[in-house]
Amino acid sequence: MNRSELIANRLREVFLNGYWIANTNYKEQLLNITWQQAIHQVADLNTIAALTYHINYYLIGILKVFKGAPLEIKDQYSFDLPPIQSEEDWKKLMEDFLANSAVFADEVAKMPDEKLDQVFVNEKYGTYLRNIEGAIEHSYYHFGQIVLIKKLILATTK
Repeated sequence: MNRSELIANRLREVFLNGYWIANTNYKEQLLNITWQQAIHQVADLNTIAALTYHINYYLIGILKVFKGAPLEIKDQYSFDLPPIQSEEDWKKLMEDFLANSAVFADEVAKMPDEKLDQVFVNEKYGTYLRNIEGAIEHSYYHFGQIVLIKKLILATTK
């Protein structure tokens, strides 16, 4: 198995079907959250919906670069979540996120190993590998927040 496929498997673990690191994944955690829980504000923490949007925003931006587009994502816009006002709105965000994460992993799996060592857009951003690994680490960071926020919400709504 080449490096690209190994890295794609790590992406699938965190997003779609993995249990090795966290014994759970985004898909498992998000599928049983109601839209009210997704937008429930706990103290001054981000909502689950905002964190889902945030990770999806970066996946979309990096995917566009994989397909030859310029890098256009900016941190200042990464939490600009459109209002979630119904179960339909939440399901759309969740489904888009899960679809984008699957496409992201598939694109990484197809990437020739030598591409991993090439400059990502600009030397200041490092290599493709560095950015993909950064996406994995960033995703685990916010995934931990989602799991904890979900536990807090469930504890206070019993």
